[in-house]
Amino acid sequence: MWVDLTGSAIDAAAVMARVTHAGAGAVDAFIGLVRDHNDGRAVTLLEYEAYAPMAIAEMKRIGAEIENEMPGVRVAVAHRTGALSVGDAAVVCAASAAHRGEAFVACRRLIDAIKHRVPIWKREHGPDGAYWVGWVDARCSGEHGEAAR
Repeated sequence: MWVDLTGSAIDAAAVMARVTHAGAGAVDAFIGLVRDHNDGRAVTLLEYEAYAPMAIAEMKRIGAEIENEMPGVRVAVAHRTGALSVGDAAVVCAASAAHRGEAFVACRRLIDAIKHRVPIWKREHGPDGAYWVGWVDARCSGEHGEAAR
C-alpha cells in the first residue's frame, strides 16, 4: 500500500506505477477531478484540508484491509490538499490484480472508503462565497454547510 497526501499536483501515471508489477494483468485507476459545479452551484475553487497524521494512517489502514481481503491486489492513493482549480486532480486511486474484475472492485472499494472514513474536509468557493461541503452540526443549517442564521 502506497499513500501520498500532498499540496502538489498529482501524477496519475506515477500512482499507477506504484501498483504495476509483472503479475498484474490489470491496473484500474480512479481520478477525481474538481468540477465547475456542485448541488446546483457554480464552483470556481476548491480547498482540501486534512489532519495529515490521521488521514495518512487511515488511508494506509484502508489499503491494508483491501490488500489483506483480496490476495494479490495492490493499491495506491494520492490525495491533494490546499487550493485546487477546476480540472485539477483532487485524488488518484489505483489498484492492480491478476484480472480486471478484482482491480475494478479494489479501486472502487478504495475510493469509497477514503471518501467515507478519511478526515479530509472540502471547502468549495463560488459566486455565492465559500462553504464547507457536508458540514452539518448545531451551528449549521445543513444546506451546503452554511452557518445557520
